[in-house]
Amino acid sequence: MIVDLPDSTISRVQKKLVKIREEGGAVALGRVLTLIISTHLGEEEEAIEAANEASREHPMRVIVISTSREETTDDARLDAQIRVGGDAGASEVILLRAYGDTASDEEGLVTGLLLPDAPVVVWWPREHPDVVSESALGRIAQRRITDAASQPDPRQSIIDLGGSYAPGDTDFAWTRLTLWRAQLAAVLDQPPYEPVIGVQVSGAPDSPSTVLLAAWLRLQLQVTVEGDETIGATGSSGIHGVRLVRDSGVIELERSVVDVATLTQPGQPTHDLSLPRRSLRDCLAEELRRLDADDLFGNVVRNGVRLLDVPVESN
Repeated sequence: MIVDLPDSTISRVQKKLVKIREEGGAVALGRVLTLIISTHLGEEEEAIEAANEASREHPMRVIVISTSREETTDDARLDAQIRVGGDAGASEVILLRAYGDTASDEEGLVTGLLLPDAPVVVWWPREHPDVVSESALGRIAQRRITDAASQPDPRQSIIDLGGSYAPGDTDFAWTRLTLWRAQLAAVLDQPPYEPVIGVQVSGAPDSPSTVLLAAWLRLQLQVTVEGDETIGATGSSGIHGVRLVRDSGVIELERSVVDVATLTQPGQPTHDLSLPRRSLRDCLAEELRRLDADDLFGNVVRNGVRLLDVPVESN
């Protein structure tokens, strides 16, 4: 069910939510968190769809604040829409399209709609504040999610995040690494248990996930990590492959085919592994599984990225 409330107020939205709950039986008691999505007018649906799908694992209230990309002289106005039932997955969606001066007070728009005693997560699918933890929405959230891949300069966005990182910040560029990190950790957990003496990570020039993977390996293995962006000429985005050098030979995990990676190890047959590119739904659902700070991500983005161009000191 979709209920439109043009030229509305937050008070009217609250009252309508109560009425829908009383008449239709839609309840907020089973909601485990409030997800706030901050986006731009006309760009809401992709984020809402991802949230609806993720809500089947994490029932929640979704509040979408949609504003104009540019400063406007529009009269202050709030057009609201409430979606419940089949139009909202296992959540309830409150879409707030704010115009004029109304759009300048994001915290005021959401405060009266937050679920009581429930964690708050904020997600910026596109542009985000320079320091998300100090923004109006970031200050009221336990977790703050950005997506460097959607920024004009994805790699610089990761570097900037390292400078402004606060516990609770995370980025989908890190979430997209989960399967890569799991596969590499599984490989190194098998004999022979030799130290890695060299690492090369290849990927598209605009891939922030490639930067984070290299930074993670730099911290975990304490070896110099070389980058290779030449493979990006094929047009493939994201991470392309990882080479780990040990005395017994080279381990190579390369994704040259969509969703499939080839694992090559000394003295073993070649294996094809499932390594799909993760959807927005998968990334969002994973980040909502933990509402505490991701200390490993914090260490990687603050320290690992900075160390990528620094030689390893000999002991």
